[in-house]
Amino acid sequence: MTLAEELKGRGLIDHFSAEPELILGTPRTVYVGVDPTADSLHVGHLAWVLLMKRLGGAGHKLFFLVGGGTGMIGDPKEKGERPMLDEKTVAKNTAALKTQLKKILGGTSFKMVDNADWLMSVKLVPFLRDVGKHFTVNDLVKRDIIKKRLETPDESISYTEFTYSLLQGYDYQVLHEKYGVDLEIGGSDQWTNILSGVDLIRKRLGKQVFALGVPLVTDAAGKKFGKSEGNAIWLDARKTSPFKFYQFWINLPDQELEKYLKVYTTLPLSEINALMELHQRNPGERQAQETLARLVTETVHGPAATAQAAAASDALFGDTPFHELSRDARAVALAEASSVSLSRSNLEAGYSLAEALVAGGLATSKGDARRLIEGKGITLSGLPITNPDQKLYTGDLSGGYALVRKGKQGVLILVLK
Repeated sequence: MTLAEELKGRGLIDHFSAEPELILGTPRTVYVGVDPTADSLHVGHLAWVLLMKRLGGAGHKLFFLVGGGTGMIGDPKEKGERPMLDEKTVAKNTAALKTQLKKILGGTSFKMVDNADWLMSVKLVPFLRDVGKHFTVNDLVKRDIIKKRLETPDESISYTEFTYSLLQGYDYQVLHEKYGVDLEIGGSDQWTNILSGVDLIRKRLGKQVFALGVPLVTDAAGKKFGKSEGNAIWLDARKTSPFKFYQFWINLPDQELEKYLKVYTTLPLSEINALMELHQRNPGERQAQETLARLVTETVHGPAATAQAAAASDALFGDTPFHELSRDARAVALAEASSVSLSRSNLEAGYSLAEALVAGGLATSKGDARRLIEGKGITLSGLPITNPDQKLYTGDLSGGYALVRKGKQGVLILVLK
């Protein structure tokens, strides 16, 4: 299987300026733009980062272009303008993104450049004469986002945003002339901007360069991942912990699994097909979700953090007894789940389970707690509790801990002080 065939088989190409076999059949110098509006990438970005890693592994040279210049303007979005960033914020975010890329790409070599290095010194009249004349307003106003903004009276577009395509096209030209870049990849929502560079280089330099568009990866509701959508799953552990990151993948609905396995893992397509067959026979085992969660979390956070997240997850929501967790995995669970600390004196006298449920946030009142218990909605260390007057004693906390569950997702850790 050629690289182009594999990428198509994984659903990683949906737009192309020439046949993918022609584009990828020759070693290329490829670039992708990185938005510096945050100090971390999220899982939407991870799709094209891993695609770049595949390209690097196949012998292509990699460039990541940070939009230090364009980040001060912001590309047009469907509603409202993006906030304009100052140079200090862009520099801080750029440094954080470079560190993150190094961690994910591992030994794959790449170069990171900043378009502020040339855009900040561009002179207006020469730019309009040499670049602007190759873009027609007739063409620009037909582009989806610009067209939508123009048709919505309350969402008028500024001239600043309107010029974004010119700047992105000019970026490609500079990278081509300076570094020999001849392939740009990007999300399908950026396809017309990406083609701007291909067309500009053909018109100004008389040379052929290429572009590939990557399908947007969406969440279970079909929404694009991102800050503006409020559904960003960050790659930075300080923004989304390894545990929450792992939980995102392991809780994916069945219909998303095959797509995500193809995009986010290096499992051969034949193994993915076999895994999906096993999953369809017994979806309750969630083997496909566990495989996906483990592999992607290892890619972003490493094996150790993944093992701790997986162990904590299985203790909180699976079959592993809580007291059997390692110290590190237990610390993860305690950081992620609600807990109630009980003293020995509390337990010697017998502490009301209903009060513990209220204190831990699993019930709104003692009456609510009693109804939950009577309705067989509460378990203690895996055993169903039906007595609304149930008391907790020292012996109920094995190794100093006990786990209370409310249904499938509500959990509370009881801790002996």
